[in-house]
Amino acid sequence: MDRILKSISFIFHPLFMPLAGVGFYFYISPRFTPGEIIYAKLISLAILTIILPVLIYFLLKTLGKIQTVYLRTTNERILPLALNCVIILIVMLRILVQSQFEELYFFFVGILISTITCLILAIFQFKASIHMIAISGLFMFFIALSIHFNININDILALMCIINGAIATSRLHVKAHTYIELIMGFFVGVLPQLILVNYWL
Repeated sequence: MDRILKSISFIFHPLFMPLAGVGFYFYISPRFTPGEIIYAKLISLAILTIILPVLIYFLLKTLGKIQTVYLRTTNERILPLALNCVIILIVMLRILVQSQFEELYFFFVGILISTITCLILAIFQFKASIHMIAISGLFMFFIALSIHFNININDILALMCIINGAIATSRLHVKAHTYIELIMGFFVGVLPQLILVNYWL
């Protein structure tokens, strides 16, 4: 059980959530998008939102700016979160522009707002759970997509509820966060996506 709980944090790492949201959008969207465009977007996103942050992590660790991948202190979080904001802006301006993929554009606007909020909290020495921010934001986006496209994905939403609980349990088990930090992370992830629904739903 200990290994399972620890592995959950890695399987559902925040770096994978934006790509998961985009992949799910293309999977359920009734709109036709050429396969080569979908492939190009997913590859571009994987490079920007997964590979690039990993490279930045190794660079920051080499420079002594961070100690571990877990970013245990609020001070260690500030620079990676700030750089992640830049990456998200690049995605919004170059990869998923509003005129082509409005739903995905606002999904990333929500991610940007959540990241900025998490950054501000870190500056004020509060460590909101980035895992909870990522999975709860994705959960809210899935709900909005089901309403937007008028499709029944209750089984997936139920699974997402279980995953939310599993991640919270995992973070508590490894003593990475307190209950308050997890609850704050949940709302920091959900609220921007919920508010932005007004602009595209």
